[in-house]
Parts: sequence; C-alpha cells; structure tokens
Amino acid sequence: MREARVSELKVTDWIGREETAQARVAPVQAEMLAATLSDAGAEVPADGALLPPLWHWIAFLPTVPMADLKSDGHPRLGGFLPPVDLPRRMWASGALSFHRPLHVGERLTRHSVIRDVVEKHGSTGAMVFVTVAHEIAGEDGLAIRETQDIVYLEMPDRFRAPKPVPVPAAPILERRVPVSEALLFRFSACTFNAHRIHIDLPYAREVEKYPNLVVHGPLQAMMLALQATAHRGRAPDRFRFRGVHPMFHDADLRLLAEDGEDGALRLCTARGEDHQGLQATAEWEGGTWAAS
Repeated sequence: MREARVSELKVTDWIGREETAQARVAPVQAEMLAATLSDAGAEVPADGALLPPLWHWIAFLPTVPMADLKSDGHPRLGGFLPPVDLPRRMWASGALSFHRPLHVGERLTRHSVIRDVVEKHGSTGAMVFVTVAHEIAGEDGLAIRETQDIVYLEMPDRFRAPKPVPVPAAPILERRVPVSEALLFRFSACTFNAHRIHIDLPYAREVEKYPNLVVHGPLQAMMLALQATAHRGRAPDRFRFRGVHPMFHDADLRLLAEDGEDGALRLCTARGEDHQGLQATAEWEGGTWAAS
C-alpha cells in the first residue's frame, strides 16, 4: 500500500525543481561550531578567516516555522523536496569539489536543483532516493559543487544490528572523540536540525527503533574533514562520504584514516574493531587553497 501511495504522488515530477538561497556564516556561528567540534581539533576562525571544509552547511539553515515541522522534527516536504510518503529520512551520501576558498562572514549564494528521484524496493521495504545538486558561490564566484543523496525509508519494526565492517588494521591516524547528549544537542543547534533521533532518547528508541541517540552523519563528515585537513596541512580539493551504519551516543567515536590511491586518504568513523559508521575519501591536487 505504501509503495502505491508513493507512486501516486509522482515524486519524479520534482526532478529539475530549483531554488536559490543566500546566507553567510556569521562569526558567532563559526565560534559555536568550533566549540562543538573542539574535541575533534577545531579552532575558532576569526571574522574573515578561511571557512574550514563543509562548514558552509551551517550557513543555509532550514528556518521553517514550528507549524511546518513534522512529528519527527524534520520540515514538512512538498516545497523544494518532493512529498515522499515514507516516514524516515537520512542523508545517505555526498560528494563535494572545492574550487576557491570561502570566508567567515562572506556573502554566499547557493543554487540547488533536484537531479534525480528513484523509487526502489529493498529488504526493508519501499525506498526513495533523492539526489540534490548544489553550487555554492562566494563573493569571488563559484566555490563548491556538491551532490547530496537523501534516502526515505519505511519505519522499522525493530533495530537490526550492523553487519561487521572491519576498521583499518594499521591506520596512519586515529583520534577518539567523546560522544554525549550535549555534543549532539550542540550540533543540532548549530545546524538548526530538530530531528528527534539526535536529541530525544524515548523517541529514538520507541518510534524509530534505534538503541540510543544517533550521531549526525554531517557531524561525522565534518570531523573526518578536519582530520584530513590537519594531516595534510591543507583542505582537500574533493571530499566524498557515505553512511555505512548509524553511530550512537553511548560510545566514543574513533576517527581513522589510511592511505588511499594517488595520494588520497580513506577515512572512517568507527566504534570497536568491526563497526564503521561513515566512510569518506579526501583527495588533493597540486596548489589550490591552504588550510589556514
């Protein structure tokens, strides 16, 4: 029945839909995010300083009225994003290329387009994948090209434990970050994200069937990008990531990296020895912009 309702909505009609937004990362926002990511090595960038990679995510916030939030805390669909009739939403993966630096306080313009909407059926039921392409420009022109893959899913009847995904046996870098309710609350505040799986333990357990609060995928991606930048001494020119399995607030987050092909870094978040949360690849070319 649910698959039929999804099809009747003709969510594929949203392919090609566009929107443009303008924003900036104010100094106080950068200070708040740096404080939130301090255990991952973030430092407070001054007004006008280079914006670390992925920090443009705190510029374009979903500032919808309270009446436009769903019961899970997400904004209602049907505006820019298609009105998919499935209750769970996750940011599945992303890919970014960086073309010029952005700065704290700089005026930014983001042009977004729905590139694709694909309906599938898997072992957990109906799924809808939405691909969104962004171009983010600063005052000096195009700075970032970004693709986001969002997946909508059925509500599970129980939590399914992850399949083992071994962590790198000999990582060239490792950092442990304590995870707590306070960390997840702060990051939710920085990104204006009210999704209750990050901040409401009874909801996470009883409704979406997670065993504990869920660590945000973008939070993990930002932490890995910080490690890649610090390790190489400058921000990557390309960065891509994908979620492997949810991570939870009841254990430290391990940030790991190993050498990849052609000078790339393969990174992941992990707990224990066989539970990866988010996998990422950072790539560099000769000469672009420095990390500081």
